[in-house]
Amino acid sequence: MSVAHVALPVPLDRTFDYLMPQGMQAAAGCRVQVRFGNRNMVGIVVSVDDHSELARSELKSLREVLDSHSLFSPSLWRLLLWAADYYHHPIGDVLFHALPILLRQGKPAHAAPLWYWHATEQGQAVDINTLRRAPKQQQALAALRQKPVWRHQVNELDLTDGALQALRAKGLCDLRSELPETSDWRDRFTLSGERLRLNTEQAMAVGAIHSELDSFSAWLLEGVTGSGKTEVYLSILENVLSRGRQALVLVPEIGLTPQTIARFRERFNAPVEVLHSGLNDSERLATWLKARSGEAAIVIGTRSALFTPFKNLGVIVIDEEHDSSYKQQEGWRYHARDLAVWRAHSENLPIILGSATPALETLHNVRVGKYRRLALTRRAGNAKPAVQHVLDLKGQPLKAGMAPALIARMRQHLQADNQVILFLNRRGFAPALLCHDCGWIAECPRCDHYYTFHQAQRHLRCHHCDSQRPVPPQCPHCGSTHLEPVGMGTEQLEQHLSALFPDTALSRIDRDTTSRKGALEQQLAEVHRGGARILIGTQMLAKGHHFPDVTLVALLDVDGALFSADFRAAERFAQLYTQVSGRAGRAGKAGEVVLQTHHPEHPLLQTLIYQGYDAFAEQALAERQSVMLPPWSSHVLIRAEDHNNQQAPLFLQQLRNLLLASPRADSQLWVMGPVPALQPRRAGRFRWQLLLQHPSRRHLQLLLRDSLKLINTLPEARRVKWYLDVDPSES
Repeated sequence: MSVAHVALPVPLDRTFDYLMPQGMQAAAGCRVQVRFGNRNMVGIVVSVDDHSELARSELKSLREVLDSHSLFSPSLWRLLLWAADYYHHPIGDVLFHALPILLRQGKPAHAAPLWYWHATEQGQAVDINTLRRAPKQQQALAALRQKPVWRHQVNELDLTDGALQALRAKGLCDLRSELPETSDWRDRFTLSGERLRLNTEQAMAVGAIHSELDSFSAWLLEGVTGSGKTEVYLSILENVLSRGRQALVLVPEIGLTPQTIARFRERFNAPVEVLHSGLNDSERLATWLKARSGEAAIVIGTRSALFTPFKNLGVIVIDEEHDSSYKQQEGWRYHARDLAVWRAHSENLPIILGSATPALETLHNVRVGKYRRLALTRRAGNAKPAVQHVLDLKGQPLKAGMAPALIARMRQHLQADNQVILFLNRRGFAPALLCHDCGWIAECPRCDHYYTFHQAQRHLRCHHCDSQRPVPPQCPHCGSTHLEPVGMGTEQLEQHLSALFPDTALSRIDRDTTSRKGALEQQLAEVHRGGARILIGTQMLAKGHHFPDVTLVALLDVDGALFSADFRAAERFAQLYTQVSGRAGRAGKAGEVVLQTHHPEHPLLQTLIYQGYDAFAEQALAERQSVMLPPWSSHVLIRAEDHNNQQAPLFLQQLRNLLLASPRADSQLWVMGPVPALQPRRAGRFRWQLLLQHPSRRHLQLLLRDSLKLINTLPEARRVKWYLDVDPSES
């Protein structure tokens, strides 16, 4: 009997051997049912051969093979195996991460039949008035007599399952199923939406990429905010789809998808599917199957959509490629942008990285010739760059965190019937709750961070571990009832603005107001209809949206970003400021940006405001080169956590000694730590870290590969929770 080497979704960096009974066939990439310990599990076959390190008598047999063919295309399979090796993450976790949840659970990898209710012969013939005492049943039967009702339409038509089941018991209706119809969009592909006239820069970008659609090429499409990058994407996709090939478009977060999806669907008479965390399991599987079969022409998705299989992929687009949400921060810590470039190279197709504020690593790749740069330096149409203002807050009498000059500017723009965006990257009512009499502050006992006060729900919430508790009626330290919110959050800002501008419609867009499915789309539609004139929001509102009536954008409190221990903080602030300011003056109207700060002389602000993002990037790259920080070197972060603040630093010290004793630990290796993490405690665990730096990425990989084999020999290895982050985006 052959031996199947099976990957399981367990945190162990190895495969498990099972005998393959006679007559059973399983190829690499197929799912199998196996017995693991005392439970049944779904696994994925990594390879099949005749070799096992265990005696045959010790091996269990596969229970069942779930797939006749691999679920992964050859190039996607190579990508996942390479990524598991590069990020030093268990192969089982990596392979299962790339599958929809229903497939991880062993559900069939084909479209499920669709069920519908229909009226029986008896239901068509019966006098409907006999049901007048059961109005819900009467309503349901009337609807079924007109046409069958799909199960997913029951709620939309205001029918109930109970009424339908009652009719079924009477023999008046029944359920039937049929396989969903498949159609080939290529037979009827047309352009259905309005095509904007491309300016010279846009046309040159489209022409350059179009000339190399049949081979791998990595393009940085660097365009100032409002320069029409999306129109370039659409023109490229027009060429790709007309050849019968598919497209993958990655966006950083679900908040950017509504407008993007709408534009793509208006433009192309072809199926545009969506993949993001807001979908239920059945919806995710349906989209995955449509992409694999070729039914989907375009898939727009967030980070994990990168692992979608395609029948004939022709191009990958990464919108806002600089965005930190492309980096997975839990479990398998991969970077979707970097893996997307690897996939494009493997499948020999072009990839477009679009941004107004490219990541410094991307700009470095342009410098060394790995990527090619296409610049869009002019805003589309008649839009002019927004005028920038800095408001020095020192000594100013603030109202709701706003200087009088800002409030006056807001009145001017609102009187001209324009819209205003106020950016405050702090949700909730206030970032702290303080006792006015003794100075006690409500603090999360599991994170050593202040609780955020949410007034609408009357609770305190930790934004680090998401724990919650009711607002105490009195101070637990001194018994006083004089508890005061300290600082400003979006919820409080909304309350104050309602009083300052009582006749002006407001809209607050943050994670709290958009948690319900469809809430974000509904709010954005209301904004575009001109309903809300003042928009308050966090980063969710700041990036990617096109609001033609917005003429004033104000950043209320950004000083915390100017002073940080993280060397990437300056880059992130520069990107955020440029993106936020780009929301103003996008449709021919004059726009202005107001930045409130207590530090108007800060060199980062001076460079950004008076010279722009490109000048900042040049300066930042030169600074990083002088101290050999990425992209001039490679980083690996090893973090350990414990409950008593003792084992984690001890384990990392043992690991440091192990690494430095390796023959590969040359003079260019720099090891920092063990040191406490920037957030030293989260969810009850103390966090320590070790940072490795080396100018050669390959050398660092070889050092890790050799040393990690010995990690379980360390005395403290089993007493801590530890993980490894290759190319970390947070220190």
